[in-house]
Amino acid sequence: MKKMNHFAGSVCAVIATTLMLPGAAWADAPAADAASPVVAPSAEPVSGGREPAVTSLPDGPVRKTYDGILGDWGGLREKLDDAGVGLTVAYGNEFAANVAGGARKDATAVGQLVLGTDLDMDKIAGIHGGSFHGKITYRHGPNLGDKAGLETLQLVQEVWGRGQTWRVTEAYYQQQIGASLDVKIGRMTMGSDFEQMGCEFQNLSFCGAAVGNLVGDYWYNWPISQWALVANYKHKSWYVKAAVFEANRHSLDNNFAFNHGGADGVTVPVEAGWTPRLGSRGLPGVYKIGAWYNSQRADDVLLGVDGQPVGARDIDPMARRGRYGGYIAIRQQITGSYTKDPLTGAMVTRGVSVQFNLTQTDRRTARTDNQLTAGLLWSAPFAARPHDELGWAIGRTNVNGRAAYGEQLASPIGRHADAEYLTEFYYGVHIYPGVMLKPNIQYIVNPGGYHTNKDVVILGMKSSFAL
Repeated sequence: MKKMNHFAGSVCAVIATTLMLPGAAWADAPAADAASPVVAPSAEPVSGGREPAVTSLPDGPVRKTYDGILGDWGGLREKLDDAGVGLTVAYGNEFAANVAGGARKDATAVGQLVLGTDLDMDKIAGIHGGSFHGKITYRHGPNLGDKAGLETLQLVQEVWGRGQTWRVTEAYYQQQIGASLDVKIGRMTMGSDFEQMGCEFQNLSFCGAAVGNLVGDYWYNWPISQWALVANYKHKSWYVKAAVFEANRHSLDNNFAFNHGGADGVTVPVEAGWTPRLGSRGLPGVYKIGAWYNSQRADDVLLGVDGQPVGARDIDPMARRGRYGGYIAIRQQITGSYTKDPLTGAMVTRGVSVQFNLTQTDRRTARTDNQLTAGLLWSAPFAARPHDELGWAIGRTNVNGRAAYGEQLASPIGRHADAEYLTEFYYGVHIYPGVMLKPNIQYIVNPGGYHTNKDVVILGMKSSFAL
């Protein structure tokens, strides 16, 4: 109880700090030239930079401007774009140091390089509505959780994981069929299409699809791709999408390969969503509800083949066929203004957005069975800093009671895991086109779900650089 009171006090302090900032976002704000999107286009941790904006020149012609360190690369990017070729060169780095908690004090930095291309097949080959998308990623650096002995359920550096190696993260063909149906086929990541809510924060709890953060042994988020077929049907402000992904554990192998043999099942996610424009200013939002089913076999987290708890007994766990779960995800802009780029349709916002996410997994086979998060995102919090952003989020990741009981029976210490609570606050400073620095602080209660573990305080810096 003492820990929870301390955690609640810290959360209240963050809220108070946010509300006391000059120009509080609870009042409407004027439009900005550009800011963070209300709904990010993909779950990738490192952005490739904004889409080209449109600038009207005094003489009348319209040209594109690119928000990257090197701008339009001396005119090359605009020429390539006009020819149907888009390029992504981006790098992200996440520094973290535990100033409290853990087995020892330490600091690490991890990073990710993204190289990608987007091909407009209409411009290239006259295939109307067709496009190809490919990305290669490289991750490097040591995980602070391991080096400092943090024992947290979720990574404090979301960009770490799945092997520090080169990977084919995307390679798929996309075809628009009529005005309503969109189909993709090739190698894709599950979290880029389902339960995707952006990745502004550094803690993994608030980044990408929560399903992959809870049951990452079969739901693979970025940068792990698998063969898949995804169909998305849109009607006005509603959509329904469904997919079939191969279930292949060899996709986790640390080797650079376009194909991994050995698939032994499928994962089928479905999602329905509503994308309204609310109020007189037409503020955008997205409301999602989804579910999934995985056909692979998995061990029961508590029971043995005889139907009794395994505990410390030398007995095989019960094999379960099929894993499943569901989620609700919401993001809504509530103050400020919203416009669209007249060429790309990209969202340009200024104001406050709120987000909420609830994910529930299969309690028979998942050690972490549910996660609840909520957050606030403020684009352009100060008039003099139109491209800056501020974020605050709070979350709870729960250890499945069945799994915790089984572990308690098997452990001579008898520790019982419960839930991990955390909050993160960051301020994003747009210091140059294509460069964003996000100093942040994370506060984690009951790391690993254990009340006996000391609270963890992380000071971090999430940086992104796009050429």
